[in-house]
Amino acid sequence: MTTPFHYEPGAATGPVPPPECPAHGLGIGPGGLRRFYGPEAEQDPHGLYDKLRAEHGSVAPVLLHGDVPAWLVLGHSENLHMTRTPSQFSRDSRRWRALQDGSVAPDHPLAPIFTWQPICVFADGATHERQRGAVTDSMGRIDTRGVRRHVNRYSNRLVNDFCREGRTDLVTDFAERLPMMVMFAILGMPEEYNDRMVQAARDMTRGTDTAVQSNAYVLAALNRLVERRRREPADDFATWLVEHPADMNDQEVAEHLRLILIASYEATTNLISSVLRMVLTDPRFRARLSGGHMTVPEAVEQSLWDEPPFTAVFGRWAVGDTELGGQRIRAGDALIVGIAPANTDPVVRPDLSANMEGNRAHLAFSGGPHECPGQDIGRAIADVGVEALLMRLPDLELAVDDSELRWVGNIMGRHLVTLPAEFAARPPQDDREPPSMGKPNPTRQDWEVQSAVRHTAPIPVRAPVPPESADAAPTGPTGATAAADGTAAAPGEAPGLIPQQRRPAVPARLWRVVTRWWNGS
Repeated sequence: MTTPFHYEPGAATGPVPPPECPAHGLGIGPGGLRRFYGPEAEQDPHGLYDKLRAEHGSVAPVLLHGDVPAWLVLGHSENLHMTRTPSQFSRDSRRWRALQDGSVAPDHPLAPIFTWQPICVFADGATHERQRGAVTDSMGRIDTRGVRRHVNRYSNRLVNDFCREGRTDLVTDFAERLPMMVMFAILGMPEEYNDRMVQAARDMTRGTDTAVQSNAYVLAALNRLVERRRREPADDFATWLVEHPADMNDQEVAEHLRLILIASYEATTNLISSVLRMVLTDPRFRARLSGGHMTVPEAVEQSLWDEPPFTAVFGRWAVGDTELGGQRIRAGDALIVGIAPANTDPVVRPDLSANMEGNRAHLAFSGGPHECPGQDIGRAIADVGVEALLMRLPDLELAVDDSELRWVGNIMGRHLVTLPAEFAARPPQDDREPPSMGKPNPTRQDWEVQSAVRHTAPIPVRAPVPPESADAAPTGPTGATAAADGTAAAPGEAPGLIPQQRRPAVPARLWRVVTRWWNGS
């Protein structure tokens, strides 16, 4: 078992490479620790995981932005233990020793991620149960079937914007836009959707100089929504949180809406981009998908193993001195849930080329009491969005060599920058919903996922009983129904059946023969 960090901010005891040393380009920081940010972490994260695993095992010391120390958990079982044991590894970032001693400033690039907020992801125990219960209950009121219907509608609308061109960027024109359109509709703020909101949502988790401002922009829009729903309740997610018996205040509601919006948006955008990239760059993957040997949901699940939307989650904080993966963890140490390295842990996945389509043991949505509550919504958006796109544009081809594709990485994920594609230009299609079979419920919003129409079974209409005749075909027992539309059956047709079920009447002579035989004549 190794010792805790021998490097603390401002007090490096190990060798520090000089500025001109090539080690700087390799992501080596003070104390000889590897940086979990910068060029190496962004361009070759799996290579970094392999190095850390070889050097330290299943739990490795790394440096965050500003060379702040943390532990990256690489092992699958170690991640499960950490996420399932809040008594040892808390989600309350106020426990972080680096925050307590001032090593991490309030304007740190990762501040939007780790700054404590009154939301369930930073809570444990009773507080977590109360807040998480409100989120889970509200999620349960969403009809995923209806979500799929609206995802299909929005997908077709986005495709209509570029289908005439014969060329598009599937990241910026589709993957980045579809999740935001759907989530804004679910939350109850479709009027706030714009390009600036999409950009802010991507920027606030990237550790950039503008991340704090982007976070403020998104939160301001959500605060306006909460104020509006206090005055004017509606049938949407924001209202459900406002009115939930958990009795959350306005700040709690706004912060939870931000959490749900950004987590769902970021994860689903990356998931759609990854699946589409696999379709366009892997001929075997596409052949299996187009040949019916693999469904889109199965393709999504494979992508969740190979390229999880979030590669890591920051973070957990040690409640007291403990041990994990052979490392001594001190109270107040920060730990990172290593989703991507856990999914490639040789202990659980020795063959990375093995088919994992039907296996949901991955950690793409984390685990334990803080496992993502909206994962089914994210899957629905990705499943339907990808399928709708491929149905409209089955001839999609990558417009550049796959070696030209670029990613931008951060502590939480690796984002595909562009995915240029070509296809045969075609006219747009009607992106309106199919006509309703009844009057819409005026209390429902446009996005509402439950059916606004109550369908009732048709009332059978009794057919007139024809007079008995020796030459007439039997009409069945008294009270037999007419056709389903209430009209009498046509000559030669059995009454009481819908048109698709009608069959020609049996000749009268045959019935007479059968009757005589039955009576013993």
